[in-house]
Amino acid sequence: MAALKFSDNSGTAAGRSRTHKAPIKTPKRLLPLVEEGLVDEVMRQLMSGKEATVYVVRCGHEIRCAKVYKEPEKRAFRKAVQYTEGRRVKNSRRARAMEKGTRYGREQLEAAWQNAEVSALQRLAAAGVRVPRSYNFLDGVLIMDLVTDAEGNAAPRLNDLELSPELAREFHGFLVGEVVKMLCAGIVHGDLSEYNVLVDSRGPVIIDLPQAVDAAGNIGAGAMLERDVENLTAYFGKFAPELRATDYGKEIWALYESAKLVPGMPLTGRFKRVEKAVDLQGVMHEIDDVKKEEAARRLYLQSIDR
Repeated sequence: MAALKFSDNSGTAAGRSRTHKAPIKTPKRLLPLVEEGLVDEVMRQLMSGKEATVYVVRCGHEIRCAKVYKEPEKRAFRKAVQYTEGRRVKNSRRARAMEKGTRYGREQLEAAWQNAEVSALQRLAAAGVRVPRSYNFLDGVLIMDLVTDAEGNAAPRLNDLELSPELAREFHGFLVGEVVKMLCAGIVHGDLSEYNVLVDSRGPVIIDLPQAVDAAGNIGAGAMLERDVENLTAYFGKFAPELRATDYGKEIWALYESAKLVPGMPLTGRFKRVEKAVDLQGVMHEIDDVKKEEAARRLYLQSIDR
């Protein structure tokens, strides 16, 4: 992989600084993990975003990160129905409470929201997708790999890099392939862009998955996948303009719907929708047949009543 350059306006020097700075006072939300022996030392805050604050922590001899989910009322991002649709809750009491929006239900909805990222990370790692490995999840805190560059610094986000046309094409092709592997594993990221992709010494790593949706269970999954791919194409198209003419999202989803999608398969980046003329007369005949059947059913029921 070619050497990477940081954008002049990245403003992420703190985020890229080395991980062995002096430890900080343990944040309240991380105390239970320290008490349980899951975290030995909180080294520093790495970043704070709309969904969570991330800390660099030491777990034994390993340097990892702790993602502390923010309280729902403190978050800028709101869980929309389009993301939670299709998520199954086995416990009927929990399901009813979540549907009614009771206090208990909101707590359970929040737990389901956080657990979705843990589940997605595990499923995607098993499918060979480049995501951080998760280790523990306790009281709204997720312990996972700290993604680093070749020098051991916290890896930069994709949007903090200045890419050559060649590297932009390489990264775009790689991430489109990762989207395919994710979909074959039954998952759509739902919020994929240059802001939730890190770049380590081996290339892109996909992060931030609490809004990940079930491809088969969510009616909006196709539109979300197309948007994810469009976001990537728009970003990489700044460095390699010819990418803007591609349409991988629709191609990928069409292959998935036809049960032909396979990880690593060659894609064209082109999609042509086949428009078939509607047989209006045939549709009207079917409607008439249904009406006649319904009328006959009602007459039969009336004759029984008599």
